[in-house]
Amino acid sequence: MVPPWWVRRLVLAPVVIALAGVAVTTLPVWVLLSVLASPLAPGRLRPLRVLWVATLHLVLETVLLVALAGLWLASGFGLLVRTPAFQRRHYGLVRWYLKVMYREATRALRVTVQVSGPPPDEYLGRPLLVFCRHAGPGDSLLLIHALINWYAREPRIVLKATLQWDPALDVLLNRLPNTFISPAPDRLAETVEAEIAALASGLDGDDAFVIFPEGGNFTEPRRRRAIERLRRLGLHRMARRAEQMRHVLAPRPGGVSAALAAAPDADVVWVAHTGVDHLLTVGDVWRELPMDKVITMRWWRVPADEVPTDRDRQIDWLFSWWERIDQWIHVQSRPPGS
Repeated sequence: MVPPWWVRRLVLAPVVIALAGVAVTTLPVWVLLSVLASPLAPGRLRPLRVLWVATLHLVLETVLLVALAGLWLASGFGLLVRTPAFQRRHYGLVRWYLKVMYREATRALRVTVQVSGPPPDEYLGRPLLVFCRHAGPGDSLLLIHALINWYAREPRIVLKATLQWDPALDVLLNRLPNTFISPAPDRLAETVEAEIAALASGLDGDDAFVIFPEGGNFTEPRRRRAIERLRRLGLHRMARRAEQMRHVLAPRPGGVSAALAAAPDADVVWVAHTGVDHLLTVGDVWRELPMDKVITMRWWRVPADEVPTDRDRQIDWLFSWWERIDQWIHVQSRPPGS
């Protein structure tokens, strides 16, 4: 349940700014406590590393909120905020925020990201539909960072409504062409698919529509529920195929088909990643810090003229790609030399 917009703007945003002020003014105390606690925690300077990432997050949130307030005033109290000029300024804020957060988080947590697949030049001038696997902490931020900073894209993202609990992301993402999906049972699938189709319409050569077909991070209970859902819908063949996939959830085809129908001239990009899949809770992340992890990303591109146009064939095609992604993850997760 997401609170109404006025609570998010008038309560949550000031709370974040106040927390940032407290964190910065008392930072020497927290640094001293973190240094003293470091010998008691596994890993090298774990409390200090977590303190740095958390403080940076609060500071960046505050800077974003102040910048967003300035853009709202400059746009005539929001009247021009959706014009191309102000949209570019907002994408510039996203680009800056993700660049700084990525650089500092990977440095502090000792994470390396390796990307394979077609080089960015291959995508130039083509609208893209990006279908990505969803698993592990921060994977959506990593994907958007890659699209906006490495591939020079302006993403349009299908997001979970709960992300609006984050004040800066709430304001920023609601001003850009994105759509928030709520799991509320009273929302008909047709309504959600219509929103997705509207978001995927009118893509130009530097746009990238982004959706996570699984609908959530991978966990084994979610995997079992996704298979049971297919059975309840009478999709027994798809359920059997989903049972063979051990590292991904069964994809939900409705949003994918809606996007494909709305953007028939767009190339399709499939994105898989692995490396932090097993980090499912805050406790998991804490136990692994500092991570010393390698996150591997794999990109595949399918030209628009190779994309099936029939809905039934699209569903089969989606499951085939998800099986391919599952197999890729399986190979990546095997110990070297095995």
